[in-house]
Amino acid sequence: MSTASDRPAVPEWLTKPDDANALVEAVWPAGAARDDTGALVFGGVPAPVLAERFGTPLYVVDEDLIRARAREVLTAFRDAAARHGGSARVYYAGKALLTTDVVRWVTAEGLGVDVASGGELAVALAAGADAARLGLHGNNKLPAEITRAVRVGVGSIVIDSLIEIERVAAEAAAQGVVQTVLLRVNSGVHAETHDFLATAHEDQKFGFALTDAEAAVVRIRELPSLRFAGLHCHIGSQIFGTAGFAESAARVVELHARLREGGDVPLLNLGGGFGIAYTSKDDPTPIAELADGIVAAVARECESRGIPLPELAFEPGRSIVGRAGVTLYSVGTVKPVRVSDELERLYVSVDGGMSDNARPALYGADYSARIAGRRSDAEAALARVVGRHCESGDIVVDAEYLPGDVTPGDLLAVAATGAYCFSLASNYNYLTRPPVVAVSGGAARLIVRGEDENDLLARDLGVAPAASRTTEESA
Repeated sequence: MSTASDRPAVPEWLTKPDDANALVEAVWPAGAARDDTGALVFGGVPAPVLAERFGTPLYVVDEDLIRARAREVLTAFRDAAARHGGSARVYYAGKALLTTDVVRWVTAEGLGVDVASGGELAVALAAGADAARLGLHGNNKLPAEITRAVRVGVGSIVIDSLIEIERVAAEAAAQGVVQTVLLRVNSGVHAETHDFLATAHEDQKFGFALTDAEAAVVRIRELPSLRFAGLHCHIGSQIFGTAGFAESAARVVELHARLREGGDVPLLNLGGGFGIAYTSKDDPTPIAELADGIVAAVARECESRGIPLPELAFEPGRSIVGRAGVTLYSVGTVKPVRVSDELERLYVSVDGGMSDNARPALYGADYSARIAGRRSDAEAALARVVGRHCESGDIVVDAEYLPGDVTPGDLLAVAATGAYCFSLASNYNYLTRPPVVAVSGGAARLIVRGEDENDLLARDLGVAPAASRTTEESA
């Protein structure tokens, strides 16, 4: 992880634009543009209209883009598998962005949903999702979560430890059902953007080492209340290219082949982690190319061992919703700071920050920003967009060029915030979490309401009842 203090003042990849209003096409939502007034338009709705109606900070997601991307991803993997005589299914990784509307959108486009907690399961079920098309993950599923998952008929539970084998089996037996399970394994391959590292051993909380997996599967197959369906492997996130997936496939297919000697292994779930562009430096691999490369790698490994290609499953999240989201902020203060004798930076403070986007503070993640309410003819100036929290690391966009006349009251848009921003939101410094608005075909609607001070105080049992407060305040 890197922080602002150990980064160069101006990243090598960041170049000063001739036009500080221009949008990097791969970063911003498809179709985003400026209207005749200079305002940015998302899903046919001008940003100033959204801000006036719903306030800021504001998460904006484009329903049409999410649906289109879900269809594109599903088609890419199904077509790639079909070219090798196989089939594929796709689960949306709900941890990226989960609301009942998002669940309805992706399931309507043919995807299942991957959930990682009882709360995520509750959202999926409340949206009307078919439980048989849900998968439950987690390294420490609570007993109550296992009970509910088995009771509602979750399609698969991903086993993460020997203890979970016994817990899931006991619950399924108690309910008189046979529960389908996958076994999560660690291939020893770690991938991040365009790099990957292959090791022989794993030291992390998720899954089984390849050397321990066979014994775990033997135990699953001994238990009549469990049905072993296959392996699950996830190698990382924000991955560009297929090299890491190919290396991982070689290792996991070898285990898959050995497991077939003891019974059916119909499914191989290779997870997700496909990257998107957050800035001009990012060059994500097109999803059709990724699908072709990954499926071809698995098919080669199966062919070399003389075994059929299993049904494949994938779990993209960020790559479906990330680019479809933007966050709108209002600028509060602008402060020039002399970084060196040759360099000045504008600190642009907005009305949100790390409570609505924790990724820069957690991972040193980079983002892109533009003035959203107007067009400017001012020369581009080096800027850092920061939040209003009492933390020096409260940075929204570490380095960006904005118009030099950026001023208090300006509307600012940050791109590619559809994934892991709403999901990671907090009430740090007792800020309220923003609303989520969906745009589609020129219309906007609220899909998650924003919080207010009553929400902040609702769980504090030291607060006097409303009636008492009213009496005291009027005295």
